[in-house]
Amino acid sequence: MRPLPEGHTPVAAPKVGVLIVNLGTPDAPTPGAVKRYLREFLSDRRVVEIPPIAWQPILRGIILNVRPRKSAHAYAQVWSEEGSPLAAITARQAEDLQARFGDRAIVDHAMRYGKPAIGDRIAALQAAGCDRILIAPLYPQYCAATTATANDAAFAVLAKMRWQPAIRTLPPYFDHPAYIEALAASVRTGLAALHGEPDAILASFHGMPARTLDLGDPYHCHCRKTARLLGDALGRELHVSFQSRFGRARWLEPSTEATLDRLAGDGVRRLAVIAPGFSADCLETLEELAIRGRDRFLAAGGESFAYLPCLNDGAPGMAMLETLIGDELAGWIDRS
Repeated sequence: MRPLPEGHTPVAAPKVGVLIVNLGTPDAPTPGAVKRYLREFLSDRRVVEIPPIAWQPILRGIILNVRPRKSAHAYAQVWSEEGSPLAAITARQAEDLQARFGDRAIVDHAMRYGKPAIGDRIAALQAAGCDRILIAPLYPQYCAATTATANDAAFAVLAKMRWQPAIRTLPPYFDHPAYIEALAASVRTGLAALHGEPDAILASFHGMPARTLDLGDPYHCHCRKTARLLGDALGRELHVSFQSRFGRARWLEPSTEATLDRLAGDGVRRLAVIAPGFSADCLETLEELAIRGRDRFLAAGGESFAYLPCLNDGAPGMAMLETLIGDELAGWIDRS
């Protein structure tokens, strides 16, 4: 390799980067930290599609003065010595992937809202010599409010760069055989650890306003297909619901809360709940499902409630991510 001319700007050897992206989390389980997080999250036009002139007064005048304290209490119930479960698990996923890819790629992680920011980590990858970067939003089912906004943030960073790296993005993997196999293996392990077979299994996905389906968002269809394929793999039908409703608009049905009531009323006494749309456990799974969901089901007449963890950084999920990401790096790295 010929030496650079005297005075030339240092140039790192070309490398391939992988940036896995998840939703985000407050820095601490405090009202102030939650308020900063919610301000960024709920100001995203992909998340709330109401015109800002109508939405921002509601957000700043009501929601940000009421919701942070309640949400901070919920975060405090799942916070650990490592901090936010979502942040800790995503960091471990990146570390595991780095070990799997070795010197073939540099693996990093970012959050769409909060820290580490997507822009900061893309800059770090570029500074490390990455002239090709795969942006990998860890959302199995495509939704404009999740997958698209993560890509938007990455593209916005590129728009300000003079020397841009080549970019690829990880497509949704809601029906990928490796994803379904990983889910099935994880669920089987979880069921085997229970004291007795559950009467029913409920797959709870994050909710979205119903109008997103009318506008062409494929999220609802992706969730339904994931549940159908997973049910086929497990050899039993899954109940499907949508959680985390917000506001007064009509959301995708049926709601998780109503489904918990209905199942208990229909005679289901032992229930297992899974959250296939989440790549890592977070507030919505650990507090909303495992704590509040349990309380609701038992109060409605159920006798046994088991929440089975997400894929997280367990072996089935990490092998799946290695396969999916490796496929998208074809031509950039040596797969042998």
